[in-house]
Amino acid sequence: MLISQMTLAEKIQQLRQVFKISKEVREALPPGDNSPIPDIDSLVATGAVGSVILVTDTTAEADRIQHVAVESSRLHVPLLIGADVLHGFDTIFPVPIGLAASWDLSLVQHAQAVAASEARAGGVNWTFAPMVDIARDPRWGRIVEGAGEDPYLGASMARVQVRGFQGGQAVDGDQRIDVNHVLASLKHFAGYGASEGGRDYDSVNLSEEALRNTILPPFLAGVRAGVGTVMSGYMVLNGVPASGNRWLLQDVLRAEWGFRGLVVSDNGAVGNMVAQGFARDDADADLRGFMAGVDMAMGPADRSPYGTLAGSIRPGWVSNDDVNAAVSRVLQAKLRLGLFEHPYIDETQAKRDLAARPEHRALALRAAEESAVLLKNAGGILPLRPAAYRRVAVIGPFGDSRQNTRGPWLFPRNNGEAVTVFEGLRNTFGSRARVRFLPGVQALRIPASPFEFLSKAKSAGLWDAARARQEMRDALALARESDLVVLVLGEDRYMIGEFASRSSLDLPGGQQKLLEQVASLHKPTVLVLLNGRPLNIAWANEHLPAILEAWYPGCEGGNAIANLLLGVAVPAGKLPFTWPRDVGQVPMYYDHTLPQDPINVSARYWDANSSALFPFGHGLSYSTFDMTNLRLSASRINEGGSVDVSADVENTGNLAADEVVQLYIHQRYGSAARPVRELKGFQRIALIPHEKTTVHFRLDAQALRYWSAAAHGWVNDASTFDIWIGPDSNASLHAELTVET
Repeated sequence: MLISQMTLAEKIQQLRQVFKISKEVREALPPGDNSPIPDIDSLVATGAVGSVILVTDTTAEADRIQHVAVESSRLHVPLLIGADVLHGFDTIFPVPIGLAASWDLSLVQHAQAVAASEARAGGVNWTFAPMVDIARDPRWGRIVEGAGEDPYLGASMARVQVRGFQGGQAVDGDQRIDVNHVLASLKHFAGYGASEGGRDYDSVNLSEEALRNTILPPFLAGVRAGVGTVMSGYMVLNGVPASGNRWLLQDVLRAEWGFRGLVVSDNGAVGNMVAQGFARDDADADLRGFMAGVDMAMGPADRSPYGTLAGSIRPGWVSNDDVNAAVSRVLQAKLRLGLFEHPYIDETQAKRDLAARPEHRALALRAAEESAVLLKNAGGILPLRPAAYRRVAVIGPFGDSRQNTRGPWLFPRNNGEAVTVFEGLRNTFGSRARVRFLPGVQALRIPASPFEFLSKAKSAGLWDAARARQEMRDALALARESDLVVLVLGEDRYMIGEFASRSSLDLPGGQQKLLEQVASLHKPTVLVLLNGRPLNIAWANEHLPAILEAWYPGCEGGNAIANLLLGVAVPAGKLPFTWPRDVGQVPMYYDHTLPQDPINVSARYWDANSSALFPFGHGLSYSTFDMTNLRLSASRINEGGSVDVSADVENTGNLAADEVVQLYIHQRYGSAARPVRELKGFQRIALIPHEKTTVHFRLDAQALRYWSAAAHGWVNDASTFDIWIGPDSNASLHAELTVET
């Protein structure tokens, strides 16, 4: 057995993951990341690490590093090579929050399977995805990486993403992963998305009721789907850092859920417990992280993750059995991937999967079309009638930006072709119209420091007020002489993601002024948003006829947006979060409990409308749908029983289109006050004009149970339940179910 051949030092080295940061990767990282560039070759050749991260610059480099590990280290142990493959590797799909907005589980699984095949062909065998944190405060930048605010939707997305990355439907944690797939990692365990004030890395305070009912379901779904690894979070959870939290990692994850895979820390999370005031020093941090259940510590090479752990191997501290168990989980991950038999890149596979395969681009186009959410369409301005517009103006800082079409969390190899909104509209209109572009204002990017912002702004001429005024005048002149204006606004990709929380949801830079100036011309205007969080578009919603949320749509984004605007594709995406009117309303989510005065729930702010701008699950279509005849297979069931819920859905319009049918419940009374509504099922269905179908959902004891603080455990109450089916969380088609003892 390999472990028996290892020295103690070699065992601990398998528990270390370090960064390989090239100059090109450094330039692609968010501003402010100053991690050192280590000498990876010497570490790998001496077997000093078990995993390397960020070998994403070239396929050849990933293969070279693996050759060094296998051929130069004493025991010839291959490397786990990790990367954040969140929404594509070479073929770029919509960002995860956009994929979630498709509510199409098959599509999402297929997209992540493509990402996995390309990553594996490129030498990456481990992705730090999916991120399954529930995010209810859109100021938090990492909302873009997840599936939004709802635990049921989040669990559904977690399940299919794990299967897409790792392949197959098996739930056995020891399932082998073939050469077309990668090891997945659920992150960040657990509660990271609930950081105070939406501030990245900040403390989290959650009741066990909130953890059990809202935060943990997506993680449990991923574990049940057979995920190979789980990443512990950075933050302090209820006073204990997540990477030193035995209750999370041992009691819940391993003992309660039976997880047998590998636990890896987030970058520097073990060592950071010193700065958090939890560990005395690095040695104490290493000991606490390891004993809490972190098998592999991730961090910069110069900070030597788990560098002091050997000193803790003594009676009463860390036993050899503890170390052997952790090393076994690392080696088991490598065995699952088949790295001992086939550690190197398959050149045939690389040529096949990294050659801009047309079917991959076609899937990226479909994903971008399905993910887009039509927020508003007053007067039926959309779909556009090409014959009505001979001169089209594309205006806004993101209208012709390849980087912001692709989105955040990408690396140098991803800087290939992408179709912008301007290019897509020009392609689709063809000779029927003259399509022109002007930015109007410059995109505002998040600086690493005020000094950097000042220096870069001056060198780029961004402080040239005369230039800024002229850019605005030029854009308005173009709009004035055009028949149609497509405004493309949002956030630069560096303004969202990790290290990119915001205190405001306003359109950054001069975009609001540009929006208002264009609207004042009273031209037919459509607003297209490229972003990953809800922004303050209350003014736009009041003054513009049409708004399309396109997210960061990926490499085929421009073509997808053009298809949607001109009716080649019909929008059917739905919001995976509640869209607030103003930042003062957040956190805002649909499944809140009822206040003591439910009648006046919309008037709880005296100075503003308290309701959402758009509800959870909202999304319009170019067609119309009727949902009728809601019925239950039984109106009364016993605890532990189940009921079939069905309704008829008809496409009453003249276009073939998709609709997402959503099922919500509310428990009226019980051992705890339950949310006003909870999503418990959804189906995305396709109907031709005037076609009718019946959708079915099953509600069982698992769907009706919840974790009760009063009972300190899971309960199924005898109660009356409201059942709704509809197109969003304001669904009105209603029935009642009684659950009896």
